[in-house]
Amino acid sequence: MTTATEPGRGLTAAQVRDRVERGETNTVARRTSRPLADIVRANVFTRFNAILGALFVVIVIVGPVQDTLFGMVVLANTAIGIVQEWRAKQTLDRLAILGEARPRVWRDGALTDLAPDQLVRDDVIELGPGEQLMVDGTLLSATGLELDESALTGEADPVAKRAEDSILSGSFVVAGAGRYRATHVGAQAYAARLAAEASRFTLAHSELRAGIDRILKWITWLFVPVTAVTLYGQLRGNQTLPDTVRGVVAALVPLVPEGLVLLTSIAFAVGVIRLGRRHCLVQELPAIEGLARVDVVCTDKTGTLTETGMRLGRLHPVGAEDPEATRALAALAAADSSPNASMRAIAAAYPAGPGWAVTASAAFSSVTRWSGASFTGHGNWVLGAPEALLPADSPVLGSANELAARGMRVLLLGRSDRAVDTDRAPGHVEPVALVVLEQKIRPDAASTLDYFAEQDVSVVILSGDNAVSVGAIAAGLHLPASAVFGRVTPQRKQEVVAGFQADGHGVAMTGDGVNDVLALKQADIGVAMGAGSPAARAVAQIVLLDNAFATLPHVVAEGRRVIGNIQRVASLFLIKTVYATVLAVAIGAARLPFPFLPRHLTLIGTLTIGVPAFFLALAPNTERVRGELIRRVLRIAVPVGVVAAAATFGCYFLVHAQGDASLTQQRTAATLTLFLISLAALIAIARPLTWWKLGLVAGIAGAFALVSLVPLGQRFFALDPTNAGAMLTALAIAAVGSALTLVAARTAGQVRAGRETPEPLARSGGSARRGARAGEGSAPHRPG
Repeated sequence: MTTATEPGRGLTAAQVRDRVERGETNTVARRTSRPLADIVRANVFTRFNAILGALFVVIVIVGPVQDTLFGMVVLANTAIGIVQEWRAKQTLDRLAILGEARPRVWRDGALTDLAPDQLVRDDVIELGPGEQLMVDGTLLSATGLELDESALTGEADPVAKRAEDSILSGSFVVAGAGRYRATHVGAQAYAARLAAEASRFTLAHSELRAGIDRILKWITWLFVPVTAVTLYGQLRGNQTLPDTVRGVVAALVPLVPEGLVLLTSIAFAVGVIRLGRRHCLVQELPAIEGLARVDVVCTDKTGTLTETGMRLGRLHPVGAEDPEATRALAALAAADSSPNASMRAIAAAYPAGPGWAVTASAAFSSVTRWSGASFTGHGNWVLGAPEALLPADSPVLGSANELAARGMRVLLLGRSDRAVDTDRAPGHVEPVALVVLEQKIRPDAASTLDYFAEQDVSVVILSGDNAVSVGAIAAGLHLPASAVFGRVTPQRKQEVVAGFQADGHGVAMTGDGVNDVLALKQADIGVAMGAGSPAARAVAQIVLLDNAFATLPHVVAEGRRVIGNIQRVASLFLIKTVYATVLAVAIGAARLPFPFLPRHLTLIGTLTIGVPAFFLALAPNTERVRGELIRRVLRIAVPVGVVAAAATFGCYFLVHAQGDASLTQQRTAATLTLFLISLAALIAIARPLTWWKLGLVAGIAGAFALVSLVPLGQRFFALDPTNAGAMLTALAIAAVGSALTLVAARTAGQVRAGRETPEPLARSGGSARRGARAGEGSAPHRPG
């Protein structure tokens, strides 16, 4: 049985079959979404489903059937949640397959792209810049190979690797090229431990989810005292046991925000589906939340604002024309086993190499900003950034800047006085020619930047290119001078992003290359291009599979829509919890029969919370989310809930004290009061009132009127509006309560806006600029 492989051929088909039969494959339980069983379990077996299920059983025993409506609502919510999350799972899984990295593997003497789970032990795998290691292995060859092992060690500095070194999955190539043999695959590889943490469809570790969990925990603790006070009051009210039980259940059911978690899941799931339709892969759901908070978008230039491909424009000789210049360029392109975009453009212009024998080579690195090769009989040639290869007083730099000012990428071709693989390379460089590469601005770049300007989102360019060249591109896109950073190293990109974060900004980073990885990891939201390096895609939370920069506004808008609407929905549900708590305590202390049957509160909750919440959760919303969820929600929920409870209790107490209304009529008055104030709260929270929102409010009011006035509805819901005095009292108190509700909601909104408006980027960003200037040549450049 053959176990060794020839580096230039790889495994044969027979050897692959043999390893598959022995189970030596890279099959790992790698999932981007939770399976159906987990989805069902998570939606069915919840704390509040258990509480409401127990209360449902109690009402089934004591009757009547009308008071079990809340149980039907719970069943419907659970079913909807399962269906929506299953749809999102299918979308997410389908996109994940499109976005996965595909290593280059030698099989039967040919280099082919394979899915990660098709790798087997002893496969020979090629490595190039930006590629991620899928399995552990041993290097067979290495040319200037440097790996980022931060996922393994936490250390961000690249690590040089040589032949026979062991390398681990989870790291990625920063510079150079290599070839390695897989030694550990599947569960035995380091990647297996990373994959165990790769369940993407989760709301964990997000401020939103943490806030909702905290709210639900508080509500759980409320059940004990509220149950005790309500039970005490109902027992002292000289009621029958069934009436006492119905009163207690009616008090407890509205405490549960049964649709809040459901609508949160649905909003996220619909967000995934909508973005999926735009070929946008959301690798982590909390990314949608982070998008809602973004007010700064940092972006690389090449591959994002400009198209990925470039074209060789022309050569500008430095001094006398060197007859070997074009042949040297062709030789450098042929010698580069992992060419970047610049080298690919040169290779396209000079497809036939001169056949020079390579004695040494140096791969391009975003730190050194040059690459080169030494050739037998032809000397040492280097290609890179002019300022990285020449002294600061070289007159050639002035010529390079003049060309760069036209938006061109300018590289220097030169001869070196030493082999390119020595410690002090490149040494002294004799400039031969300036290589001008033309790059085209994406046709959608200007409109995308205009959108961000309208939405108060600042765009900042962080590019490794010449600052003058980047400035020319920015000038064509009408970006302000303070928004352009040129000749920024990967570490400086990371520092700039961190600086903006330190000034309180939400930062998204967009990039496609290995030099963007550190910044992508640092940013609140990392957005990678689908055609970018596997390393960039691996660390990003969002991948634009169609490489369309114009998709980014839709991504940001979707994040704002999801989180902004969840805030609105949470306010509605918690208003109900607040007024239910206050009412239960007040009624218990007053020893009065509870003013509602379970069906009354189900009716009010369905019309003023459940139905509108579904529409509001999926409605357009472009407002950027600021501040902490709990504070934002409670600023509205507490005062409005207290007003609703006080008005409802006051109406019920007055009608009860008048003595001419039956218990059903008293409850009808309380129901009318609470409904009208809840409708006012809905109007306040749903602002601005567009035509469809006004139609929704009108439909809700009409439905309640229909139920209250039609005999069938009156019998089913135990409503009796025939007592004129009770109805007038209810309307008068509801009018006052509604006015107070609108005032309280408006005040809460003004307080929130005043306290949580961030400092504009034009006046902040000091930390970002200080971080950028920490590196030579990385300060912002004024376009034009």
